[in-house]
Amino acid sequence: MIQIFQGSLALGTNALFDAMHRDRKRIFVDLLKWDVPVVEGRYEVDQFDDERAVYLVAPDSDGGHRGSIRLLASDGPHILGSVFPWLCEDDVPRSRHVFEISRGCLSPRLRAAERLQVRNALTTAAVEYALLHDIESFTCIADSGWLSQILSLGWDCWPLGLPVKIGRVLTGALKIDIGSDTLRKLREAGTYAPAQLIFAVQAEGVAA
Repeated sequence: MIQIFQGSLALGTNALFDAMHRDRKRIFVDLLKWDVPVVEGRYEVDQFDDERAVYLVAPDSDGGHRGSIRLLASDGPHILGSVFPWLCEDDVPRSRHVFEISRGCLSPRLRAAERLQVRNALTTAAVEYALLHDIESFTCIADSGWLSQILSLGWDCWPLGLPVKIGRVLTGALKIDIGSDTLRKLREAGTYAPAQLIFAVQAEGVAA
């Protein structure tokens, strides 16, 4: 099952949503040492976690967080367009039909095989969500470790510019085209992992 949250929730109003932000802090701040905001010393929440954001979240059997991604329409503020536009050789893709994938987070508690399973389920869910909502492309920013994984998933993926070194790692921007044949391409690549999509709740308040 993949739960879909339409809009950010105020911290303390949903246990799964809180668990996602705690794991984001463990991964991006504690492990990767990103210089990003932390709320109450426990939650990674940035300026793009607002009422526009869409979250695809994989829960475990106890309602805990296994993995998640955030989607942002590119015709409004988003990381590539607002923070890293220079990663694109040409103009940043901007359209209501183009969404950015960001904050891809897998729980640090997962074993290697589980990480692969959750990654594939979130990828499949993102494609299914795109097909349901007239999204024609995704953009994303990824370091060298994630770049190779994203490129190997089976979908049509194109670099938007040459990777550059940010901090200690090479980082690049990508555009992923979504069409009626994308799910078939995931199946052929062995990365298709269907999961029931559940629209969880509407935004009850923007996380601070």
